[in-house]
Amino acid sequence: MQQINIHDALPTVFAGRERVPSQVWQCDLTMERGKRYLIVADSGTGKSSLCSYIYGYRRDFSGSIAFDGQDISSLSIGQWCEIRKTSLAYLPQEMRLFPELTAMENIQLKNQLTHYKSEKEIIDLFGTLGIPEKVDTPVSRLSIGQQQRVAIIRTLCQPADFYLLDEPVSHLDTANNAIVGNLFAQEADKQGAAVIVTSVGNHLALDYDVELQL
Repeated sequence: MQQINIHDALPTVFAGRERVPSQVWQCDLTMERGKRYLIVADSGTGKSSLCSYIYGYRRDFSGSIAFDGQDISSLSIGQWCEIRKTSLAYLPQEMRLFPELTAMENIQLKNQLTHYKSEKEIIDLFGTLGIPEKVDTPVSRLSIGQQQRVAIIRTLCQPADFYLLDEPVSHLDTANNAIVGNLFAQEADKQGAAVIVTSVGNHLALDYDVELQL
């Protein structure tokens, strides 16, 4: 996948309002593979909705979204499965971890589909992110910040043309923010991938090519 185009899109809940002041909604925006995008938003402006629309979780919007010119509304279930396995890696704000499973079990649910990282590479990521002792700990017993790091590792366990990260460091301190930024920068550079980051204040530490106001 080389491009994501968002054309005249607007959440259904915003319909009927006066034109929304935004560089994303009701605009013609093309995001290209290999670039880094920061989407800055206030609470309630549709940040997580935008991510859900791009990932195909929700369709309650007007306008259109297209991958390399193909409207996503025309994609089959099989096409979506392949895109989510090889082209589009998503880190949702709510993380969507299984609390009864261990940190490693949560990550392996993704990695067993993609076979992208070795077990040693995954364990090394636990160490890099300062939680090496949490590999076999149930997620329900981790702090929110530790859970966020587990979700970050899971996101890194797949190839991607676009990394879609919804407030990826909202529960992390400055030091860990820098570590996460470096990990995604390295992975994106290796794959020639784009990184799309949303934020309401605590931005992921990356050098961005484009900054947009939602």
